[in-house]
Amino acid sequence: NKLSMNLLQEILQSSPSSLVLPAVDCKATRYLLSFLQESGDWKLTNLTNLDVSQLEINASKPNLLLVQLQPFTSDLNEISALETIAENDKIIGRLTMDLQEQGIHFSVIYTAVRPSRISRKTDVMWRLRRQLLATEEESSLSYSPLNVTTGNATCILFYASNFTLEVNGSVTIDLTNTTFVTQNVDISSSTCSDTNTTLSLKYTKPVNGINSLEIRFLMTNMFYEVSARNWSTLDSVEIIQDEEKLAKFNVSVISAPAEYSFHCQLVGTERLYPARLIPSDSEAENWNVFISRFQIQGFNVENNQFSYASDCTGFFSPGIWMGLVTSIILLWVLTYGVHMIMQLTTNNRFDDPKGAALSVPQTE
Repeated sequence: NKLSMNLLQEILQSSPSSLVLPAVDCKATRYLLSFLQESGDWKLTNLTNLDVSQLEINASKPNLLLVQLQPFTSDLNEISALETIAENDKIIGRLTMDLQEQGIHFSVIYTAVRPSRISRKTDVMWRLRRQLLATEEESSLSYSPLNVTTGNATCILFYASNFTLEVNGSVTIDLTNTTFVTQNVDISSSTCSDTNTTLSLKYTKPVNGINSLEIRFLMTNMFYEVSARNWSTLDSVEIIQDEEKLAKFNVSVISAPAEYSFHCQLVGTERLYPARLIPSDSEAENWNVFISRFQIQGFNVENNQFSYASDCTGFFSPGIWMGLVTSIILLWVLTYGVHMIMQLTTNNRFDDPKGAALSVPQTE
């Protein structure tokens, strides 16, 4: 703790204006306030309402302000993300101007609910530091995946940037933060084996009107003679509400070689999603499921990391097919044109202006 305190004080004192630390492990951010309170001789203020007039200033001690910025509302809505960034810029500017007008000497830490990026590879986390922004372009995980362990080994990894359910078309249940950030979810009923894996997510009172909610992802690992290898398949998804109502969904296009993980940008009940959850009973028709940047691995997990991902998008996308068909048509036109040109012949006899006119019989 002394080393961390000295390092933090050195960073704050050596930075004349501002310093950006791009990411911190999400588990560490939860203990930031208590750590700062114990590790330094300063007046620490957790500023939530941004009302500078109510600040209690102690001139005998340095003033350290901790300000929590607004999180992004959606990873898929670029306009919302830009609006959030603009609003955060206004908060930073307004707070800085108010403090400067009052002549307060201060240091400010701007943070958020979760870090912007966390590396998939735990073995390179200690080496990122200042090179983090350049290195992390390869990976844009907003938080660590949810993992299920048996003993000391991880057997299931699950990640989604947005995990939302809707029941009866009116009640929306956002499980993203509960599942991945605070991890206030019971996974004790999950099971792992070489052939069958079940990821069980149990939530207590996720919204008003629902006392308990359990979501199960059932996966199998089977050998297929045609490909001569094992494939892992997500067979079905089950939603159990209040331990009574069971909604079951069949799954399409969610399979990968057993050594790989599976990834898909959009998974849910909508017809246009690349990977669909198809209701198999009347109860399931009351639910809508939306999962973005879905990634799961239920077999052969090594080093607590996702293996190479098999994506739900096929190799021949609509754009590739359009390009191939257009190229074939143009190639056919070119071939036909070259063939017609090769059929052209020249005359073997010509008129002599000084001689008699050339007579060409009708038979030629």
